[in-house]
Amino acid sequence: MRFFTGLHQPSDARHFDAAFISVNRLRKRKSAFAVGDWIMDSGAFSTILTHGGYPEHVSMYAEQIKRWSTNGNLLAAVAQDYMCEAHMLKITGMTIEQHQHLTVDRYDMLMKCDVGGVYILPVLQGYSPEDYAQHLAMYGDRLKYGAWVGVGSVCKRNGDPRVIECVLMSIKAARPDLQLHGFGLKSTALSSWIVRELLHTADSMAWSFSARKQGRNANDWREARAWTDRINCSSEPIQRTLFTAEELCTF
Repeated sequence: MRFFTGLHQPSDARHFDAAFISVNRLRKRKSAFAVGDWIMDSGAFSTILTHGGYPEHVSMYAEQIKRWSTNGNLLAAVAQDYMCEAHMLKITGMTIEQHQHLTVDRYDMLMKCDVGGVYILPVLQGYSPEDYAQHLAMYGDRLKYGAWVGVGSVCKRNGDPRVIECVLMSIKAARPDLQLHGFGLKSTALSSWIVRELLHTADSMAWSFSARKQGRNANDWREARAWTDRINCSSEPIQRTLFTAEELCTF
């Protein structure tokens, strides 16, 4: 699993081998920034939290992707998905299934735009393992063999890694070929060897929360560096028996 460090400031990316940067941090930026490998986040969570949806046409996001496509090595831009946690459903007044359809629709629209050749990272959404299987079916043949795909609505479920393990195993049971990306995973979830084994990539800004909680600077890239090093160098992840998806999801 390769880890991408979530950053507040794009200028801090020069200190990391792999960075995860929100488009919301780039919209008003005028100059380029030093960065190696990176992923552009769509800012979906904060956008829906604030507006209850996407106030701008998808083409506006596509313009940002194309603009930054030659800045460093932009590996992917995350599609504009709709999260499926209960509080997000309450904001939109919609169902999980409606959010799943909107996520696919937004992906389809973005795929028709000129994004400068950048890979668009599709996102699987849901809450229960069955939801994610349903969303896989909605995507159909859009998800080619070996596709790199994000797994949404897991960042608020870090407290019990078994939940995330169950979701990932269910997706892999249906499509073992997919290379999965985990959004916003904390050290609790990443301490599970099952989570690490099933993920191709992951990102997090948990370092910022941890620093703030402990009275340190939540915007200091050195905090991010230290947290990232602990994730990448951890040699003793939690070991548990590898169950089947059915056995694992009985808790």
